[in-house]
Amino acid sequence: MWSSEMIMMLIENTGITLYMTLTSTLMAYVIGLPMGIALVITARDGLWPNGILFKILDVTANIVRSVPFLILLILVIPLTRLIAGRSYGATATIVPLTIAAAPFIARLVESSLLEVDKGVIEAAQSMGASLWTIIWKVLLAEARTSLIVGATIALGTILGYSAMAGVVGGGGLGDIAIRYGYYRYDSEIMWTTVILLVLLVQILQVIGTRLSKKLDKRSR
Repeated sequence: MWSSEMIMMLIENTGITLYMTLTSTLMAYVIGLPMGIALVITARDGLWPNGILFKILDVTANIVRSVPFLILLILVIPLTRLIAGRSYGATATIVPLTIAAAPFIARLVESSLLEVDKGVIEAAQSMGASLWTIIWKVLLAEARTSLIVGATIALGTILGYSAMAGVVGGGGLGDIAIRYGYYRYDSEIMWTTVILLVLLVQILQVIGTRLSKKLDKRSR
């Protein structure tokens, strides 16, 4: 169990897990952040009401979020092959991870922006602020603490998704847990990967919590 080869493999796959998690989270925010903003401003009482666009985004987010990740992982294999050139491995896994995480992140962003005091938005409107100014300097600025907390939650969730990808050879700690812990009935490997995953989630949680407190102007 604790041979140098096994230790190196665990270290390497911990790095792969972080690579998949951080990269897919970044890619998912590229899609999910604008989507979340659009959900807020196109709502009936939003800054730019648009019933058709809101409904399309709302239904899309609900449909993708309702599909279990393992099923989604299989469904998007053709797209994964098209983008990554193959359907297995760490880089290929980023494609389904991004697709699964984007609507989840959109909902987190939507929830954070809806917490912004309406009075602050109305004050900005009364001073003649444009739509984009209100989005960047009011909505996102006021909700930054909540957005960071949401990002921390997203990282933990996507880390869990990345572990599930081990079932289809996605790489990382999930792959180690499946290949050695499950198929070879090695409980030590299984528990070691579980502990490493828990530690990674805790580290990300601590970093996110400290950063959100540092940026929370209300705590000063």
